[in-house]
Amino acid sequence: MSAAAQRSGPLQDLKVIEICSTIAGPACTRLLADFGADVIKIEPPEGDPVRQMGQHLGDVSLYAASILRNKRSIALDLKTTEGRELAAELIARADIVVENNRPGVMERLGLGYEAMSARNPGLVMVRISGYGQDGPYSERPGYGAICEAVGGVRHMTGDPDRPPARVALATTDYLSSVYAAFGAMAAIHARQATGKGQVVDVALYEAAFTQMEPIVPAHDKLGVVPQREGSNLPSMAPNSSYPTADGGFVLIAANSQPTWRRLVALMQMPELLTDPRFETIQARGRPENMKAIDQIIADWTRGFNGNTLEQMLREAEVPTSRVYTIADIYADPHFAARHMLQQVPHPTLGHTTQMGVVPRLSGTPGAVHRSGPNLGADGADILRNELQLSEARQQALIQSGAVKVPSTT
Repeated sequence: MSAAAQRSGPLQDLKVIEICSTIAGPACTRLLADFGADVIKIEPPEGDPVRQMGQHLGDVSLYAASILRNKRSIALDLKTTEGRELAAELIARADIVVENNRPGVMERLGLGYEAMSARNPGLVMVRISGYGQDGPYSERPGYGAICEAVGGVRHMTGDPDRPPARVALATTDYLSSVYAAFGAMAAIHARQATGKGQVVDVALYEAAFTQMEPIVPAHDKLGVVPQREGSNLPSMAPNSSYPTADGGFVLIAANSQPTWRRLVALMQMPELLTDPRFETIQARGRPENMKAIDQIIADWTRGFNGNTLEQMLREAEVPTSRVYTIADIYADPHFAARHMLQQVPHPTLGHTTQMGVVPRLSGTPGAVHRSGPNLGADGADILRNELQLSEARQQALIQSGAVKVPSTT
């Protein structure tokens, strides 16, 4: 069965062309592909750099096996006239094209929205960049980490007595990918009424900035410039991570008064209920009182192993969780029950375990049917069946270097 025939989900009627690299763009099209869209990834002859990222088993990028899943790959040299013409032909047949190049690159290739929409008026072009398609910063290169700094997120991340910290995950890239997929679906919905496509402009710094939603009006009206809070929830205590005897951490969130009273009863420290520093939510949220109550709770949690403490807190109906490692996730029954760890067939490794599909649809769910393909693995099929080129024409394109296909030796 061909890769296209394996697709299932509510987006089966959509054809998507991806001209992207690394994370935000490929994550967007992976989301579309999970729900059935036919995603054809156009890669340079050397491949998307994501194939060199993350952990490898032999020559196989485990990251690429996941983020490129459910897609088809064709390797085109867009530096050649023939490579650009083939890309244009694919885009002319598509519903959506997703690109995350710097503004102007697609235009220089002859693949910009104006040129492509003239051939395909219903085309939706999703454009992901650091700073958007216009504005004084639009020409700047922008990676997720840089755009977190511009968007104010980095200033808010980490402990108050240390420099701004980096989240060890590509949070802004993935948030941007969801906005991009949402924008694509909104534009496709609008096309049903107008028959016309449009541009979806997603800027990484703006996606990061949306996390600052409560801070924006507070600065306007109160002049507030909030500082880093570390693992604490601002103005709310106890709500933090606390150390355990076995070297781990447990999150405890006793935000409400009833929950606070249950925690105090479990700790067997009734005097905390009448201490004026901790009597009310507002009192516990004052910075000096937050530090005091966190220290008291930390001294208590250090007396228990994580599993034991977590069970005690759950039985007392105090919201809690150990801080999971990936090993904890693999062992957790809830992840298993929700199919969030799925074994996906892989031609070299037998299978790879990948995260499940998010979100879950009750009537038309998404699915994972294929690991990320090898570079250019679907090139011959795309030339033959999508573009309906003759065998002679296919061989000429391969010989010229406009198309790269995997070696058969």
